[in-house]
Parts: sequence; C-alpha cells; structure tokens
Amino acid sequence: MKKTELVFIPAMGITHLVPMMEFAKLLLDRDDHFFITVLLIKPLFFSSDFNSYTDSLADSLPCLQFIHVPEPSSSNLQTQGSLLSVRAETQKPLVKQTITNLFFSDSDFESAPDRTPLAGLVIDLFCTTLIDIANEVGVPSYIFFTSSAGFLGLLLHLPELDNQIDSDFKDSVTELSIPSFTNPVSPFLLPSLMWSKKEEGYGWSVYHGRRFMEAKGIILNSFVELEPTAINSFTGGRIRTPPVYPVGPLIDQHGQVHNQNPLEESIKRWLDDQPPSSVVFLCFGSSGSFDAAHVKEIALGLERSGHPFLWSLRQQPGDVLPVGFSDRTEERGLVCGWIPQTAVLAHRAIGGFVSHCGWNSILESLWFGVPIAAWPLYAEQRLNAFEMVRELGGLVVELRLDYGGGGDDLVTAEEVQRGVSRLMDSDCVVRMRVKEIMEKSRRALMDDGSSFSSLGCLIKDLMDEGLSGPYNIAD
Repeated sequence: MKKTELVFIPAMGITHLVPMMEFAKLLLDRDDHFFITVLLIKPLFFSSDFNSYTDSLADSLPCLQFIHVPEPSSSNLQTQGSLLSVRAETQKPLVKQTITNLFFSDSDFESAPDRTPLAGLVIDLFCTTLIDIANEVGVPSYIFFTSSAGFLGLLLHLPELDNQIDSDFKDSVTELSIPSFTNPVSPFLLPSLMWSKKEEGYGWSVYHGRRFMEAKGIILNSFVELEPTAINSFTGGRIRTPPVYPVGPLIDQHGQVHNQNPLEESIKRWLDDQPPSSVVFLCFGSSGSFDAAHVKEIALGLERSGHPFLWSLRQQPGDVLPVGFSDRTEERGLVCGWIPQTAVLAHRAIGGFVSHCGWNSILESLWFGVPIAAWPLYAEQRLNAFEMVRELGGLVVELRLDYGGGGDDLVTAEEVQRGVSRLMDSDCVVRMRVKEIMEKSRRALMDDGSSFSSLGCLIKDLMDEGLSGPYNIAD
C-alpha cells in the first residue's frame, strides 16, 4: 500500500503546535503508511524556539515535512480575544493555494505521477474556517482539539446556549447546564471572551462550535480515565457530535521544544540538592504574569509557608520582589525567568505545582505524578480548574478558581500560604489521587490502553476514508 498523506494545520502558537506534533509522532510511530505535511502559518509571537523545534522534528522524522505558508500582503490583526481565528481566516486563500500547488497542480502530476494524493486535513480547533478548503478540494477534515473534553463539550453546546439565553452570560442569574459537566457551571468560569455576546471572540466561539459538527472526526488530547463523564457525553447521546478520538496524553516529554537555556544546569544542580518531593514549583505559562501587588503576595505566602520553592517569574525579580525577600529565602528558594517545565516536573525533588491550569500543564503534571494547586488566569483555564476540583473529585488543590471573575481579584499571601501548605502536605488526598492518574495516563498509551485503542480506530477510519475518497491510494 502507498503512503496516505495528511496535511496538518496547527494554530499559530507553540502551545498548539507541540501537542499536534506529538500526535503526528504517535501516528507515524504506530503506522508507517502515513506521510504528514505540516503547513506553518507564522506564529503570532515568534521565537527562535519555534524554528529550532520544527527543524529538529523534520531532521528526525523522514515522513514529516514542514512548509511555511506565505504571509499575506496585508492583514488586520488588531482584534483582541480572537487573534488565532482571525489569522486563520486571513490566511485562508494562501493556505488553499499552497494545498492546491502541492496536490492538485497539473504540472506536478506530470512530473510526479506516483505522488501520494491527499487523504485529509487535520485542523486546529481555532482554524475551523479552513474546513471550507477541505470541502472545496473534496477531502475530509478532522479537528485537533488541544484542550479538555469538558471544554470541547462547552464549545459543542455553545450554539444551543446562544439560542437559549438572550442576555450576556455575565448577566445571567443562573448557572449553566453543560452536557460535558455533571455540575452546574458559573458563567464566570467560562473564558472571559464569552461573557458578552458583543465580544468578537464570543462570535468566533459560537462559530467554531457549529463548524466542529462538519468535521469527519475530532482528535482529543485527553484520555477516558481522566475525563470519563465528559468523553462519555459524546457517545451517550447527550451531545450530538462527530466521532471523538481521545488519544492523549500528548506531551513533550523530552523537552524538544526549547533550546538549551543558560539557567538549566544551575536549576538542575539546585534541585539535585533538595530532598525528594520537597520543592513547590510555581509557573504560570508563557503568558502568565502578575502586577507588583500580586508578586509581593506570592512572595510573602511562599516565605511564610516554609517550603523550598522554585519560582518561574516572568518579570525581573529585582524590580518586583519585596525588600529583603531574596536574602531571607536564599537557602531554600530559587527565583528565575524561563524554566524548562517538563524537565522540572520530571525531577524527583518536585513535590507540588502551583499552576495556571493550562491543559498542557495539567497533562504534564499528571504524567509525572505532581499534584497541582490551581490558580487559573485566562482563556479556558478557570473551566479546566473547575473540572479538576469539582467534577473529578478533587484532582487538584483549590487555591483560587474565580480569579478574574470580578470583585476583589487580589490573591493574598494568606491564600498562597494556605494553598501551598495543603499542596505539600504528605497526607493530602489529592497527592494520592494524582499518583493513581499518573499510572492510568501511562497505561492509556500502552498496547490495548484506551488511547492506544482509540488511535487504532482513528487510523482505520483515516485509511478507509483515503481508500474510498476521490483518489485511490491503494496499489
């Protein structure tokens, strides 16, 4: 049988690219009949890590190639809250042109008559406008969903909620009933761009929820053992949906995404000197930063907790830390800028993780068996934290779930101290539950595990679709 070629189109950001590429590696490792072309739209916030990461993958995987989509001559990307969606729409003509040149050009057919035909597009959740291209060239489209099954359920149900509720969600007097959640959900746990129907991001969210229904399937970075209720809601009739394939957890276990950092060796040496499971790690993602008042409260809370800590602080520490803090905590704390998160979470000294609850971070922490104290900041992070705390029986420690939801948003030193103390308690129930999920996350990817089996079903469907599609890819 000839190769089955797929085109992957990630969103323009490293946190969306990495899990999609982990899925690509998983697919290529599982079945050698696939060839994958990744169309790269220039990232919104470009860094050297992006090119080094894709170059490394291309060198190590001969069945994976990257093609950069040309920049449009002009575009308006000033829209707030929906940049990824707007950029995908702006790039649509150039994406179609690139695909047409690769697979449907007459001159290419003459020069390469044995060229592998296109069997389908795998599209990031924020790029659903590109489903139009799949329809126009006559191939199926699959959504790659980088977040939780709970959030997927919200987006699938959002068009119905939009019809049911006339007011803005922020003005709703009732909590929301979402089929992927057993508990009612406060509107303020939704991404803030959904609070008002006047927000362009709200319109895009409803749009994506509708377009998901046109896809041939949805590939989900989660696993059944982690989100049984949410995933079962897609197959039990509570939500009408295309087939959903949970194939996770998909994480960058080996830290391929980052170049060697000058601080990495010093961080490792410091961690090596700490007792096992003694250090609390604080990291709030690539966009997670705080004002000076919050930095002060975090610092005081850490100091009062008495626990060793490793703190990834996006600001320059000398500019924002309380006077004398560094001297007083010199023997048990380390504050630095960028930190290789997966490498740190994998270290034996890490005993807890104060996190913004981005989905990648949750999966990484669970994979390494490190319990989380939830401090969500933006996007769907509040909903992720709510699911971990309420839906899954206390899988993370609650530090603050409603940060950014209005009112007094200052998280105090007392809250930080209390959250860290609960997190680092050796008898914490969350700690035991996380160890159980760690084992289940690894078994899910093993032979006959839930995600292994789900990937097998997806591969069969991809092959069947390719064989029965507009191009016969069989010998």
